[in-house]
Amino acid sequence: EEAGRSRHASHHSGTTPRYSIEGFLDKNKDLLFQDFKRLMFNSTNPVLKEMWPDGHLGVTEVTKRPLTAATLFKNSIVALVDKLACKEPYYVRCIKPNEVKSPMLFDEARCQHQVVYLGLLENVMVRRAGFAYRQTYGRFLQRYKMTCEFTWPQHLMASDRDAVETIISQHGFQDDVAYGNNKLFVRTPQTLFTLEQERATLIPILVLFLQKVWRGALRMLCRRLRAVYAIMGCYKRHKVKAHFREVERRFASVRNMADYGRSVWPTPPAALAQFHSTTVLLHRRWWARQMVKNIPPSDMLEVRAKVAALGALSGDRKDWGLGRAWEGDYLANARDAPLTSSAFLQASKELKNRDQFSQVLFSAFCRKVNRFNKSTDRALLITDAYVYKLDPNKQNKVLKRLPLNAVTGLSVTSGADQMVALHTSSQDDVLLCLQGGKLSPNQDRVGELVGTLVDH
Repeated sequence: EEAGRSRHASHHSGTTPRYSIEGFLDKNKDLLFQDFKRLMFNSTNPVLKEMWPDGHLGVTEVTKRPLTAATLFKNSIVALVDKLACKEPYYVRCIKPNEVKSPMLFDEARCQHQVVYLGLLENVMVRRAGFAYRQTYGRFLQRYKMTCEFTWPQHLMASDRDAVETIISQHGFQDDVAYGNNKLFVRTPQTLFTLEQERATLIPILVLFLQKVWRGALRMLCRRLRAVYAIMGCYKRHKVKAHFREVERRFASVRNMADYGRSVWPTPPAALAQFHSTTVLLHRRWWARQMVKNIPPSDMLEVRAKVAALGALSGDRKDWGLGRAWEGDYLANARDAPLTSSAFLQASKELKNRDQFSQVLFSAFCRKVNRFNKSTDRALLITDAYVYKLDPNKQNKVLKRLPLNAVTGLSVTSGADQMVALHTSSQDDVLLCLQGGKLSPNQDRVGELVGTLVDH
């Protein structure tokens, strides 16, 4: 039988059929257990040992036994039986109407012969003598419960059988049915036709009723949603008005407060989050305007420079001289440079007459560091037109002059030192280390230099 299943026959016209046994052994291989292979491999006979090379695998390497062909066949049969057992069989008798396979030809004598010898007449007679229709109580009740007012939509009886008996009694079919343990048996088809006709009549009515109930539920849901949204809108308007009234109350005397009302803002509702941010920004601008109005005009340049330095150095440098007064021109200050201030004023006047600049932006003592890491005393002078590097030991001799518009950048460190690098478009950068004056040698002047240049 296995050989017959594995054979493959190819017929050629006019020749003897040829059979192929290719793959026969692979299809019908029944693998041996590993313990048998291990036994033959451990034999003292060298011929047997060479015949079973797979026996050298240990118990820990091969533990699962392969399924045999008989086991596989048995498992497939069991699975087939399980599938057939869960199905409900239907027997169909096929009648051949003619011998020429024509759809329009009906041989009456041949059809009667088939009906007689297939036993269909006897089957119909047995069905007529007994109960032709049988159905479980649950399925019968599920299909015809809408035909009885006591079972629709759900019955309150002890069991489904009692509910089915109520349906049958209401329609007067007691003499045409029989009750089994789990099924209802119906004798004539007329009973089923009557139930089906009444069910078909009631289905459209029930559909319309369900649609009406569902539309009513939707209308009720819409009313509730409208009420919810109306309550939400009223509550939101109440919160907004309450917030505006609270803001008005807190800001009534804001001009007399020390901080002009920066700390009296109430927490806004969620609907006013963006509006609150905008109003806070406007209040900050108003607060800044009130603060600026109290600043003398002579201090405005210093304030602008500090604001510019705050934007440039905030978070990058810990201490950059924000809390002290910025004087700008330290070389001309007699307190800061008592011995050289007069000489510097004379040199600055000569440079102004020669180069025609308007004002001095910043000046201070510094030390220049060259490429060989050597430092010398120098003076830095920044005007609105040029950047000068002077030698204070030689009557403020000009060692280097750069146009201010040639300066492309300024680099400072984040530490406490005052190292400054001026970058130029000609890549001739200047590296300086700013120094304090006579009275405050450790005074930080990096922030003042950065703020002055950024503001300018």
